Amino acid sequence: MKTSDRRSEQLALYIIENKATVRSCASHFGISKSTVHSDVTKRLRRINPALHAAAAKVLLFNKNQRHIRGGEATKRRWQNMNKG
Repeated sequence: MKTSDRRSEQLALYIIENKATVRSCASHFGISKSTVHSDVTKRLRRINPALHAAAAKVLLFNKNQRHIRGGEATKRRWQNMNKG
């Protein structure tokens, strides 16, 4: 198994176990978001379809929730600005 294939599986396992976003996964492993995304969505589909499906489910959930997290971050920012 190639190093990149092993990395793809490690990334997917991290995403599944931690319900991690692409950004947090990239930060944890010290690689780019593009690399995480291509490894988990493209390469992993070819080498381990079951693991790909599980990771894709978490990524889809995160994608559907990102507007909520962004709104909460904006709300906190405005609350902090109004305090000071």
